[in-house]
Amino acid sequence: MHVISEKHLDDGLLERQFTLGEFPGLLWTPPAASAAAPVPLILLGHPPLGLRAMYPRLVARARRAAADGFATATVELPGSGDRPAWPALDEARAGLRRAMRAGGPVGDEIVDALVLPLVERAVPEWRSALDALLALPGIGGPVGYSGGLISVGIGLAVADPRIKAAVLFAGSLVPRVMFEEARRVTVPLHVLLQWDDEGNERQAALDLFDAFGSGEKSLHAHLGGHTGVPEHAGDAAARFLARHLKAA
Repeated sequence: MHVISEKHLDDGLLERQFTLGEFPGLLWTPPAASAAAPVPLILLGHPPLGLRAMYPRLVARARRAAADGFATATVELPGSGDRPAWPALDEARAGLRRAMRAGGPVGDEIVDALVLPLVERAVPEWRSALDALLALPGIGGPVGYSGGLISVGIGLAVADPRIKAAVLFAGSLVPRVMFEEARRVTVPLHVLLQWDDEGNERQAALDLFDAFGSGEKSLHAHLGGHTGVPEHAGDAAARFLARHLKAA
């Protein structure tokens, strides 16, 4: 891991920009973190809009987590932000836009082409980042995952036993194969669902929640569209992760 820059924010939160191989990331650690007293880590997932565009929302989530005593980190998704273009992914996104403009259902071929290659590349990158982050002084386990594309969260929760609890947002298209993967997820789950999400099929989200194999899982549904998640929903999700990671 190569640290590009670091700065203290106005509340004492230490923000570090880093690169790991070909992808960039951000790490935030609270003032109390030290080699003698490492803090747990929450991985902040996000949609493929680029870290620059997502920064205000990410840093707000990092501040909230730091107040509960957690470090947070995120990485740029493949084909997004400042990373090299990914023609196949761009074509899949164009296909999705055409299907949505036509007003018809989005076919499985489009969903698979849009999501599955991203999961295949992103999950190993998140795991590599986790290896590097947990080797840093002041960062320790347990580890939680919060937000982002739900299929990436599913893949990471299945692949990496260091993930002890997760908050997932049912706001993205999910390939059918991921429903079978969801049955292998066993960590405690807190799932957010926007009831009127214009880009997400409600019944598919409910079916996916039913498929999760976790012994402890809860679904929190709120009225409103994709970007209308109420503030109290974010607070409840943060409390869920804090409770489970402190108990792990």
